[in-house]
Amino acid sequence: MGPANSTNLHHQEQVMGTIITIDLYNEAGIDPSSVRDRLRGAIDSLHRDDRTFSTWKHESPVSRLRRGEISLGEAPLEVTEVLELCGVAKDLTHGWFDPWALEGGVDPTGYVKGWAARRALDHFRDADLDGVMVNAAGDIASFGGPVRGARFRIGIVQPSSPTELACVVESDGSIATSGAYERGDHLFNPFTGERATRVASASVSGSGSDLGLCDALATALVLGGDEVLEILRGVPGYEGFTIGHDGKRCSTEGFAFASMNP
Repeated sequence: MGPANSTNLHHQEQVMGTIITIDLYNEAGIDPSSVRDRLRGAIDSLHRDDRTFSTWKHESPVSRLRRGEISLGEAPLEVTEVLELCGVAKDLTHGWFDPWALEGGVDPTGYVKGWAARRALDHFRDADLDGVMVNAAGDIASFGGPVRGARFRIGIVQPSSPTELACVVESDGSIATSGAYERGDHLFNPFTGERATRVASASVSGSGSDLGLCDALATALVLGGDEVLEILRGVPGYEGFTIGHDGKRCSTEGFAFASMNP
């Protein structure tokens, strides 16, 4: 936690195989004791979701479901909820996001990280804060901004040089970015079975609080490129931006650029 009465309180938590950060902002200052219970609730929520959905934890309900040891009806209700949301995302993307096409059985990982970050964010919605940001390895759920009346600004890295920014965008809800430039060819094309992407980087922003859907749409967009960008133009409340393997940049009309770097 940050110092007492600071305008920013910062917390890091190792969970879901990555580092998730939670930042709280209030120009009037933040007394850590006033948000301790909310922060603990958010952290507990993230760890609980990790225990439920991890495909790396042998005894997680999702791992047991994938092995056929339990039925969906025997899994926690959250598993049914997430799989139903995955089905919606599959339909929206015309099958470019498809957790049922992955090796080893259904794997909702591409939805869960954003979904869990949004659930953590919800613990702070009625707090007296100017803004809150939950950053799950670059997938960001937020409300408000660093000062009252402002929006958060999020940098999107240049995939050919990840220490540099390609652009900065304003976020009023959620933004997720997908690409192979950090983790290699881990993204699975559900139509061909290949581990290949049509663009180097894809970002999706949403004006609502559904970071899980942003995460799924970004996965579909990096796999399907222009085809999915055209689909995204018909999804109300969501905007997309891609950087091609050749450096070409494309976006939907409403993507909220704050600045663009060469």
